[in-house]
Amino acid sequence: MADPLLSVRGVVRDYGEHVRTRALRGIDLDLHRGEFAALIGPSGSGKSTLLNIVGLLDRPTEGRVLLAGTDTSVLPEPELTTLRARWLGFVFQFHHLLPAFTALENVMLPEWADAGMPTREMRERAEEILAAVGLTDRAQYKTRDLSGGQQQRVAIARAMVRRPLLVLADEPTGNLDTESADDVFDLMRQFNREHHTSFLVVTHDPRIAARCERVIEIIDGRITSDKSNSS
Repeated sequence: MADPLLSVRGVVRDYGEHVRTRALRGIDLDLHRGEFAALIGPSGSGKSTLLNIVGLLDRPTEGRVLLAGTDTSVLPEPELTTLRARWLGFVFQFHHLLPAFTALENVMLPEWADAGMPTREMRERAEEILAAVGLTDRAQYKTRDLSGGQQQRVAIARAMVRRPLLVLADEPTGNLDTESADDVFDLMRQFNREHHTSFLVVTHDPRIAARCERVIEIIDGRITSDKSNSS
């Protein structure tokens, strides 16, 4: 088997100065190219902490995170920022769209922010991916005027516009009704299959977890189960 896209080794995360709280307790985890995995567990189990560390938004107290063979633990912040932009996409429960911007502008933002100004090529890529998520007719709508399901489609388009290697999704269907949640999940699976993009999805929804290829359970900062779904 090929080397893992993501390799987490011995990751510990402590918080607090005088009273230490251990959120992660020696996490080992591999994720390969094209995998679609759910990360489940009770509130406070360490799911979001692990996602933040994998997403290079936080550093572990101990241990290493290797992404595409690069040991991120030795990199300075500017290089971590570059890796995040190049290799990672993010989808959140609260999608963090800019409400005064159009759907098209929100999708352009990752590249726009890097370049400092929009270009025709950025616009064309954003239009293409909005078409892929079925929102061509909503491209010029302000995101505040879109439904919750449509806003999450914009968030997925924004996460995928740079063709990342790995998308990290934190409760991406948590605020949606069942039909919208299924639509959002189907979109993520479509990108996973068409572009061989890996997904790690934090979810409390057993329906969503059951539709993932792999289910990783974390309790009290430790991985207690890691199983493949037979479906």
